[in-house]
Amino acid sequence: MNGSVETVEQPVVNGEADGTIAMRAHYAPPWADVSIIGLAGSSGSGKSTLSQAIVRKLNLPWVVILSIDSFYKTLDPESHKAAFRNEYDFDAPDAIDFDVLVEKLRELKAGKRAEIPIYSFEKHARIDRTTEIYSPHVIVLEGIFALYDPRVLDLLDMKIFCEADADTCLSRRILRDVRDRGRDVEGIIKQWFSFVKPNFQKYVDPQRDVADIIVPRGVENHVAMSMVVQFIERKLLEKSTHHRAALKSLEVGAQSEPLSKKVVCLSQTSQLRGMNTIIRDIDTSSEDFIFYFDRFAALLVEQALNNIPFLPSTVTTPQGYDYSGLRPRGEVSAVIVLRGGAALETGLKRVLHDCKTGRILIQSSVRTGEPELHFLVLPPDISKHEAVILLDAQMSSGGSALMAVQVLVDHGVKPERIVLATYSAGRMGLHRLTTAFPDLTVVMGNLTRDTEERWVEKRYFRC
Repeated sequence: MNGSVETVEQPVVNGEADGTIAMRAHYAPPWADVSIIGLAGSSGSGKSTLSQAIVRKLNLPWVVILSIDSFYKTLDPESHKAAFRNEYDFDAPDAIDFDVLVEKLRELKAGKRAEIPIYSFEKHARIDRTTEIYSPHVIVLEGIFALYDPRVLDLLDMKIFCEADADTCLSRRILRDVRDRGRDVEGIIKQWFSFVKPNFQKYVDPQRDVADIIVPRGVENHVAMSMVVQFIERKLLEKSTHHRAALKSLEVGAQSEPLSKKVVCLSQTSQLRGMNTIIRDIDTSSEDFIFYFDRFAALLVEQALNNIPFLPSTVTTPQGYDYSGLRPRGEVSAVIVLRGGAALETGLKRVLHDCKTGRILIQSSVRTGEPELHFLVLPPDISKHEAVILLDAQMSSGGSALMAVQVLVDHGVKPERIVLATYSAGRMGLHRLTTAFPDLTVVMGNLTRDTEERWVEKRYFRC
């Protein structure tokens, strides 16, 4: 897991400045600079089985297997007919769209989301849907040409070549293609001798020369398996250490420097203090706690809406007069940080009853204390929304808030369009968040201790 806190110039990818990286001048999430393991070998050598075994042995939720088979080119009509006659060469590098593969790997390496094409071997064509990959910590890139393209090699952290004898490879290919790809045995053998076997000598076998590890016998080679897993675990530990150091460095000046002008605290009126008294009273019943917290949440959302762009708007009243008012400049949506943010949802619906909502689940690791992204559902067009209200009941250290904001940024939401609404926040978390994202607005109900326990959600949900 990687993290960085620094001011750098925008890197250039394919001749253009990468805007997402530029926004990370102060903070990079744990999935930035994802570790990519390349695993090549002959067709039927056991690459997929070995990849799955590595994932099982790591036993981590953020390891993704990415098959190069997804990047077969869309065939023209003549090639499409040849494919159904088993006369198209799928085992030559020209069959793979390496430009798209490199583009997607660079996006993932930068911490952005990537839309991965889906290729149908039964139809010999890409289908309309894609698979989204976002925030993996490790990617296992497997395929016969995983170590072929120099641009891909530059992005790999480890290079593995899987080998097996030709008879074993052929028997595995027959079983796989009959079972999974709707092929007949005669066509499979025809392809093997026409394309697979000669192309192995020409294109696949030379990849052994660039491999860090050669794994004979695939998953049966326990020594090689252990070496691969230990390497990945060591890389993840290094990234975790860097990320914790990055979060630590954001604490500098938290106590001595004034809060950002983008931090808005609700005016402590008599009404607000009265509600706070009821909410914070240990003897308050659950029913009264929920009632008054919902009232408080509605005020937070109202104040959040005061910090979004409005446009002049003139309407005609029932009495026939023109009224010069305001309307939001564009669509406003909300993203709830689970589970604390769900305590603010009733207040949200009272103010914006029909707004689109998304959900993010971020939890701290019991091993490292780092925030970890576990679940993510966002409105598909969120990047086009004029404002996004991010809801969380409490913020202390700011680790989860940093990650939640970065997730929105990675999905195309500009920081100046995000308003974080929270019942209470610590000075440490506010300093971290506004240092990393100075254009972000924070609306809070109370300034509290940096180490305050997350008690709101426990009382609101009664568990």
